[in-house]
Amino acid sequence: MHIAIDFGASNTDVVACAGDTTRRWTLPSDGAPDERHLLAALAAGDAPLAQVARIAVTGGNRRALPGQLSGRPLVPVDEVNAIGRGGLALAGLDSALVVSAGSGTAAVAATGRRCWHVTGTGVGGGTLMGLSRLLIGTVDPAEVDALAQAGDPNALNLTIGEILGGPIGRLPADTTAVNFGRVARHPVDASPADVAAALVNMVGQVIAVIAISAARAQGLAPVVVTGHLTDMPSVRATLAQVGEFYGADIRIPAGGGYATALGALLMAGEA
Repeated sequence: MHIAIDFGASNTDVVACAGDTTRRWTLPSDGAPDERHLLAALAAGDAPLAQVARIAVTGGNRRALPGQLSGRPLVPVDEVNAIGRGGLALAGLDSALVVSAGSGTAAVAATGRRCWHVTGTGVGGGTLMGLSRLLIGTVDPAEVDALAQAGDPNALNLTIGEILGGPIGRLPADTTAVNFGRVARHPVDASPADVAAALVNMVGQVIAVIAISAARAQGLAPVVVTGHLTDMPSVRATLAQVGEFYGADIRIPAGGGYATALGALLMAGEA
């Protein structure tokens, strides 16, 4: 069995491959990775160390890990390369601008086996959950997602139509002009659903616009968005809407939360 572990800021993602069978699982991240965290990651997926031939590691603080775990080699994989390779593999593409939307957001240009960091933003899933805690009292992604799908972001946002009197370019009149701009003008009695919708709207728009701009600057298409933020249907809908507005090909492959771990697994197999 070959294992890859991606130590993220919020989640630790694991992909295991044994013959033609691939499994994946997630557990919460808990501080800097060490031998205890490695063993916990294996145990969470019922992957006995005795059955593991090699472990690829990527993500934060991977360099602090030892070179092996009970005789099994640990193969460190650069996170930028893992993001790019994993995104291309999930999307079935040879080149793309791959975005990892996790706690924060990174944009990686990926062409074949060459990957390089282009840009990023601190706006991501951590932003969404942090603001959700402050404004609606929850950090449960499923609850935030359900609320967002039921709410109206323009209960809190100002639209292009309100600011300019109509659409501009490809953007329809009901497109966001100022996130939470209505609240800046006067107090708003918004429901938790409306707040969640406005938060998802803001985070998704920031990620999508940065990704589209980065892809066009690099001469790459399409944009592939990975990371656990894409587990939320409300976020996927916002990304798709921005892609439509800007005439961009945004693809969100299934299992995107495991893209970086998958990329690490692929790269370790080539080492």
